[in-house]
Parts: sequence; structure tokens; C-alpha cells
Amino acid sequence: MPTIACDKEELYKALGKTYTTQEFDELCFKYGIELDEDTTNDPERDPSERPALKIEIAANRYDMLCMEGIAQALNVFNRRMDPPQYKFLPATTSLKISPETADVRPYCAAAILRGVKFDPIRYQSFIALQDKLHSNLCRQRSLVAIGTHDFSKIEGPFTYEALKPEEINFVPLGQTRNINGTELLEFYKDSKHLGRYLHLVADSPRYPVILDAKRRVCSLPPIINSDFSKISVDTNDVFIECTATDKTKLDIVMNMMTVMFTCYCDEPFTIEPVEVVSEHNKCSRMTPNLTPVRFEAETDYLNQCCGISLPREEICRLLSRMLLQAQPNPSDEKTILVDVPCTRADILHQCDIMEDLGISYGYDNLKHTYPDQSVTYGKPLEVNRLSDIVRHEAALAGWSEVLPFILCSHDENYAWLRKSDDSRAIQLANPKTLEFQVVRSSLLPGILKTTRENRTHALPIKIFEVSDVAFIDETQERMTRNERHFCAIQAGLNSGFEQIHGLLDRMMLMLNEKRIFNPIESDARGYWIVPDDDATFFPGRCAAVYYRKDPGTAGVRVGTFGVVHPLVLEKFELSIAASAVELDLTLWV
Repeated sequence: MPTIACDKEELYKALGKTYTTQEFDELCFKYGIELDEDTTNDPERDPSERPALKIEIAANRYDMLCMEGIAQALNVFNRRMDPPQYKFLPATTSLKISPETADVRPYCAAAILRGVKFDPIRYQSFIALQDKLHSNLCRQRSLVAIGTHDFSKIEGPFTYEALKPEEINFVPLGQTRNINGTELLEFYKDSKHLGRYLHLVADSPRYPVILDAKRRVCSLPPIINSDFSKISVDTNDVFIECTATDKTKLDIVMNMMTVMFTCYCDEPFTIEPVEVVSEHNKCSRMTPNLTPVRFEAETDYLNQCCGISLPREEICRLLSRMLLQAQPNPSDEKTILVDVPCTRADILHQCDIMEDLGISYGYDNLKHTYPDQSVTYGKPLEVNRLSDIVRHEAALAGWSEVLPFILCSHDENYAWLRKSDDSRAIQLANPKTLEFQVVRSSLLPGILKTTRENRTHALPIKIFEVSDVAFIDETQERMTRNERHFCAIQAGLNSGFEQIHGLLDRMMLMLNEKRIFNPIESDARGYWIVPDDDATFFPGRCAAVYYRKDPGTAGVRVGTFGVVHPLVLEKFELSIAASAVELDLTLWV
């Protein structure tokens, strides 16, 4: 949940009223945001700093990431103003995208704010909005990077190109000398602020650049802008450009950066668009795109979810308090048409409209009712009920339950167990550490690592786990599947094979399964044990467990148990003997 610090005096001035802390807290609560702190009486506040209100907002309300957006939302909510109607000025410039950018950051958009009246507080709010979007929606500039420039210092038309590092020469923001693209990475590698973005272009043979008509570098996204085009408090015309790897996020960010500060323009709520031309894609468009998105919402759904009964006209009136323009659907008396403005990117479904209706109506005004003939009773999933039975019996038998990580290294999942890679394990695309490379396909690595960490405790160590493993399965819609497994180990001065065998038999007894000694002569339901040669276990001290669920059918292998191989124990830094069992419980569900 982002927390936005707003200048208290400026916010109250924009709201047209001075609130007490309690009054403003109540207003925030009604709107669905939260006043986190009022620094007016904070003893740790620097006396030179103006009092601030720290407001916590929903993570998807990008239009409220600045004081201007919060003031606009609350003013419309309080009916001090109507939802703003944004207008376009005639376009005077364009931006051409070169085909080489497709391999780096393929998307770009731009716009101009004319006659903006900044002061120090407004200017800081403008910069803060850019930073908030970069760290929130833009995912640290990986999806979208924003550049702002003083339009009086640059000349259109502009081009967005991808150049070789040695072809780029410019003075970066805050510097005094020219730096070429080859020097850039080395120059900023120790920068706490910019160093974390270098990897976004480091491996690319070409770097993206925004150039003006004189071929001057305006910015090198997503790293830094040029110093000659930097904006200041005295800037009147602001050129905003965004480059991106995600077109949807690009449009949202472009809209937020432009419309939030149109209230300070000479003609409020006006924007000068820029024509973005992509000749290699044979298309051009005007940016930003401020066209509202139309939703159709069912009045019965809205009323029922909120526990109210309002006519369509009243619902439309209430939704206008939430910046939504709504009207009854002339072709369907059971629905309304809702035009969602470009600032409300959080509206994705009629359930979001229903939530806004509840806020506008007032959650405190909703009647408290009890469910009528809809009492339900909780029931565990069969796999969880079975797991609880197995846990209970294992604990009563003297084993302690453990809960290792569900991720492990590739070696732990395969090589350390003396198994070859069967390509069934789910691998992480960008693991942060070597310890977490794959989703485990066996519980045994986690059990062995837990034993290793507790090897100084009293022997024998008897632990178990009942949890999920995962496999790649292209027959499933999600391309993967989970299996619920049971795994136990006994480690000590002797292998404890008899105890592991006894635990297996106890589990089967409590699952009401009969031991079959000759599966060829008997076709009854039950389980049987067959000698096996599994590389994880000691030769001649390993067996496979088979299970027949329906009489007359072939048995299915459900598990393995035996004395763990010394080479496996060595990999897990264990100098004691151990026996283990692992069962697939899914057939009993």
C-alpha cells in the first residue's frame, strides 16, 4: 500500500476547507483511503519543514499517487467539482519510432503540457509522482521509463532510436561533461540511485535514445535524461515522453503523468498531444489516448452485492462521486452504461463499479442483515483430511513433523539424490539464489537438509513431512500439477530400516489397506512390496510400494523406501546411517 506525503496547507487549500485531523481521517475512511500520520505535532519534525499528511492509498489507484490526484478525487467525492473533462489542443509536433527499437524498448508515447504554473511545492509533487510510478506500476523502470523535459529548450519533431553506445554523446542530468554510451555503465555503476537500472540495457548492443530535431540526446531511457533539457520551477511547457516494453502500462503511465497536472495549465484540463509515427509498423497514433472505456453494469448485481435497492438514476448519480460518468442504458432497462475515465485504470470489471457504488453510498449507511437460508458448513478437502490422518498417525508413532522450503537447488533435486534430470521439475526462470532453482519433485531433499541441520541433536532423528510436490504436466491447462506426498526418515547409529518399514505398515493399517503377499495370485485391493534398485538407496536395501485401488486392476507404484545410499548422505553432509520412505497419497483421495 503506497503512502503519499502531501503538504497539509496545500491539500486543504485545494479541498477548500481546513479540517481537523479527526475530520480529515473520517473523510479518508469514507473514501476508502487511510490517514496514516499528521506530522503537525510530530516532535521529530524539522521546524523548517511544513506539516504533511501521510495518506495510505490502494496500490491500484495510480491517479492518487500525488497530492493533485487525491485533491481531485476528494473534491469530486464531496461534490465540490464535477469530474474533469479533458480536452486536446492542436498537435504541433511528432515523434518517429525507428525499427531498431523493437529489440530494446519497442513502445513510445509523448505529450506536452502548455502553460504549466509550477511553484516549489507543485514541482516537488510532479517529480514525486514520476518516482512513485517508476517504483510502483513501472516495476523499477523495467516496464515503463518516464522522461520530462523543458519544451522551450528542445525542438521537434522528435525521433526515438536505438543507437550503438559509441554513437551516443550527451551531458547527463546533473553532470558537466559529455559522456558516451560506452562510458555510461562504468560511470554510473556505483550510483545508488541509477546503478540499479543499468542492467536493463547492459546486455543490449544498442541503447534507446530520444533525439530532438537537431539530433541532440534528450534522454537515454531507462537510465537518465540529458542535462540541457531538464525542467525546473520556471518551466512553462513540459514535454513528457515514455518508453516501454509493455504497451498497456505505457498508456496508463502516460495518462497519469499528463492529466494529473493539467489543473495548473493556462487552460485547465488541456493537453497537447503528440503524433507518434511507427513507419515499420505502418501506423501512427495520437498520444495520450484519453478516450473513456465503456462498461455495462447490471443494476440488480450492484444493488444485491451492496444490500441496497436503488433506481438506475440514483446509482448513476452516486457513481459520479467516484469520477465515473454513468447513464441508464436506453436499450436495456436492467443495466447502466458507465464511462470510466483514463485516470481510473483500476476499473476492470463491474465488481469494481459495485465497490465504488458502496463507497459513494457509504458503507456505514448499509443495513446490517443476517444471511437468509444460506447457512453453510465448512468441510475440509479430501486431500487435506487424508493428510491430517497421516500426520496424526506419524506423530503418534514417534516422528516429529517438519516444514522445509518448497524450493531447492537443481543438484539437490537430482544429482545429490543420484538421479538424472527427467525434465519434470518446474524450473524458476530467474532464481535469486542457487538454493532456490526448482520446485521440488520429491520431499526427500528437504527432509535430508533438515536432518543435516539437526545432526548434533540426540539420536536417532525421526522426522516426517506431509506436503505437495509439483511436476510439469502439459495435459493440464496450467501445464503443471501437484501431488501430495508423505516422507519420513530415521537417522542414527544404525539405519533404522525396520522402523521405517514398520511406519509404512502402520500408515497402511490406518488407511484400512490390506498387505498382499502374492499380487499375482490375488487381485484384491491392497498394497504389496517389491525389491527395487533405486540409486538413492543402498543396493539390496530398497523396495518399491505398489497399490491396487480397484480389485482386478493392475497395481500402481506409489512409493519407495529403504536405506539411504552413503553417497547421498555424504552430499548432505551426514555421517550417520539413515532410512527413508516416500509415498504418493493422491490415490487415496
